[in-house]
Amino acid sequence: MTIVDKQHAAQYVTKKGRTYSFDATECMLNQLKEINEETVNLFLVNDYNDPGSMLDACKATYLISKNIPSPMGEYLSAFGTIEAAREIQTEQGGELFTWTEIKNRFDL
Repeated sequence: MTIVDKQHAAQYVTKKGRTYSFDATECMLNQLKEINEETVNLFLVNDYNDPGSMLDACKATYLISKNIPSPMGEYLSAFGTIEAAREIQTEQGGELFTWTEIKNRFDL
């Protein structure tokens, strides 16, 4: 898949080395409902503040803000640090989540 929106892109890499790319973090999260997570070696999300720079999804901080549209309409963005996420949250509003919390929000 060609990634159109680098600010919201995500991907995961299986233990066999296969890479699956998504235009939005929410697409990856929805895909996780259909696979065995234990087959995944690495989850990556794009740093909203540094388009094209991928982060370990398990360590990222997530913001859902109705003022920041994402490709699939969940308004979900990922940040490399909680401080960066809080700064954007102050400007744009919304709610912050950890990896575990965002997975729970997506019923994973």
